[in-house]
Amino acid sequence: MPRVVGIDPGTTSLDLVGLDAGAVFLERSFPNPDANEVAAVLRNAGPLDLVSGPSGYGLPLTPIDSVGSRELRLMLLADPAERTGVSGLRALVDRLREAKLPVVFLPGVIHLATVPAHRKVNRVDMGTADKLAVAALAIDEQARNLACRWDETSFVLVELGGAFSAVLTVERGRVIDGQGGSSGPLGYRAAGALDGEAACLVSPITKSTVFTGGLADIAEHAGDPLAMRALVESVQKAVAGAAALTSPREVVLSGRLIRNAGFSGPLALALERFGPVRVLAPAAPVKQAAYGAAILADGLAGGRYAGLVETLQLRSASGTVLDHLHLYGAEKARHAWLASAS
Repeated sequence: MPRVVGIDPGTTSLDLVGLDAGAVFLERSFPNPDANEVAAVLRNAGPLDLVSGPSGYGLPLTPIDSVGSRELRLMLLADPAERTGVSGLRALVDRLREAKLPVVFLPGVIHLATVPAHRKVNRVDMGTADKLAVAALAIDEQARNLACRWDETSFVLVELGGAFSAVLTVERGRVIDGQGGSSGPLGYRAAGALDGEAACLVSPITKSTVFTGGLADIAEHAGDPLAMRALVESVQKAVAGAAALTSPREVVLSGRLIRNAGFSGPLALALERFGPVRVLAPAAPVKQAAYGAAILADGLAGGRYAGLVETLQLRSASGTVLDHLHLYGAEKARHAWLASAS
């Protein structure tokens, strides 16, 4: 049975989970991750069969030896000169490559064949690779809780992270739609989907812009009712849209904010109309996405979760995050981006 590690490169921390024959042997969180330290921990974890890498917006399953500047830019969607948190991920990828670790990068929701093409129109962020990992964990947990197969699971996943919020729709164990952090509901730090007119007014839009406008910017004090109402109702509307595509057996909550009863309580109450509401375990010591990434690594390496990888159809993932844009200027941007990424 395989020995694997999953990496969650979150906004507020980087987390690792290791599985050996399906059993946890490593749980580690780095609040201020250093690429050298993370690589050293992975090297010291012993011979590993596979590592689910820090995949950002995702790639069709791609080993690290096949990741060049083009693939890296498509994963991170940031110019190398831009000073954002993704510069740390770039350094980590370099260290993982130097350590000759068996790293594979996972797809995002937009790469999945299980998401119909019409839902991808004019979308880039339908859910990053870490959101897909959380969905995998939630599929396995629902299957165990309800004593059903992975392909009998159905739910709406609400992921409230330290910056972004996202909502994914799962039907028969497959992700069929997603509202990603920068195109979904309001987040703690981030505005989520931007009003086009607001985007024009504050242009040029940068990554720094995308990381603002959330609850933390709206609130004047802890428990600010305006900010909380905006967050809860924004998520509620996103879940209503997701629930319109399937008949969810439950609504699953996960993410850093869900650990706080001040957020999870009002949110659960607002979402009960869509089905039973459940908080995804484990809530600590590391984020759920790292557990999910480890599950996917185990499945890809032929372990006990191989059937879950097949249910999710990860090996059928294809394309790039730039393939579905039909906006004015999109073709020029696509050519410029891919040319500079080559």
